Amino acid sequence: MELDSDQLVDLVNMKMPFGKYKGRVLLDLPEPYLVWFAGKGFPAGKLGERLALLYEIKLNGLESILEPLRKRV
Repeated sequence: MELDSDQLVDLVNMKMPFGKYKGRVLLDLPEPYLVWFAGKGFPAGKLGERLALLYEIKLNGLESILEPLRKRV
């Protein structure tokens, strides 16, 4: 997977469109929720790609490096 800065910015600002965490920024999703998706399968498309990437980032304890990319509203 080739990564660019726009994908990372999108990752930290995109909101979950459904489910228990609807409206929550993906970066703020709890790790157990991402682990559940990893076991069940990530959704298709852009959302699934972002969730899978976030899963790997959180699994390796690297989410703090994304914090500076977050838009402050």
